[in-house]
Amino acid sequence: MKIAIVHDYLNQMGGAERVLEVLHDLLGRPPVFTSVHDSARMPERFRDWDIRTSFLQRLPAARRHPGYYLPLFPTSFELFDFSGFDLVVSISSAWAKSVVTGPETFHLSMVLTPMRFAWSFDRSVRTSVARPLRAVLPFCLTWLRAWDAASASRPDRLIAISRTVADRVKKFWGRDAQVLHPPVDTSNFRPEGAPGEHYLVVSRLRDYKRIDLAVQAFTRAGLPLRVVGDGEDRRRLERMAGPTVEFVGRVGEEDLVREYRSCRALVLPGEEDFGLAPLEAQACGRPVLAYAAGGALETVIPEGPSDTPTGCFFREPTVGSLLEGLARIGRTRFDPERIRAHALEFDVARFRERFRSLLDRSLLERRAGLGVGS
Repeated sequence: MKIAIVHDYLNQMGGAERVLEVLHDLLGRPPVFTSVHDSARMPERFRDWDIRTSFLQRLPAARRHPGYYLPLFPTSFELFDFSGFDLVVSISSAWAKSVVTGPETFHLSMVLTPMRFAWSFDRSVRTSVARPLRAVLPFCLTWLRAWDAASASRPDRLIAISRTVADRVKKFWGRDAQVLHPPVDTSNFRPEGAPGEHYLVVSRLRDYKRIDLAVQAFTRAGLPLRVVGDGEDRRRLERMAGPTVEFVGRVGEEDLVREYRSCRALVLPGEEDFGLAPLEAQACGRPVLAYAAGGALETVIPEGPSDTPTGCFFREPTVGSLLEGLARIGRTRFDPERIRAHALEFDVARFRERFRSLLDRSLLERRAGLGVGS
């Protein structure tokens, strides 16, 4: 079987790229089609991959700032030629699901979220879209939403990474999506040593991630917080931070494991589509303080009815609510081994088994002529 993978961009390492790595290995290291590839910003292990880029790769500054060329993205993916391929697997938060395949090719799309800056415009556009386009984009929303919904009909089957994303797919695209949670490499993330006194945030620093809530809360409380990650919102966050908040920047995987192991708890202040960081922290035996929305509702077991909690929720996106949650997590007893046992439910091996089963069933239905569109 001739297989291809499609990915939005390869210019930074995040949760989507970790999913890509697992699928790339599971599917036999097929070629990866993407808009742009910045090898300098990707791990060295990607350098022997067969990566095929769009015409955007040749445009000035596109690899570092692809958002400058947002109006060209639909065309860049629609021009990819998949004739001769039996299977296309796309990993999409915006563009990858829009590729055009012929009737002989089965297209399975793993949806990270419907296009965020089209459907959640007000907050995400501040940092997700290139500055020159921010003033113009509101006038393009009708077209962008129509294109996103129309191109969502192209995959033969949709997989959503959480129930939250599946609900968005139904609302915005009118299609059903089966939920398959992304994998966590629990072999690398393991408990070791005693926790420290500081708390931890691991995130891209973008406005919609609501890292400002954590920075303000820990500044007000005078408690230590380490912020791992980088992004467009860093300067603003640094200006509001007090002396107990430390910005670490991007770190390698070994250092990231050490950050998880040494923290008292991970703080997830914003709504995530799924969120790998909470599960990585739990794999290291550390609890999570999370905003009670999005993927955290599927990955964190709160205190209360459960006798095996893996974290606590705060209910409102406010500094006061986060501080109340912080007080609760400080009072709650956690068992690191039970926390890790919960994270193992999302392990890479289980994901591979579930993905392969879903793919085999989909291809069998296709061959039987049953159809798999929604």
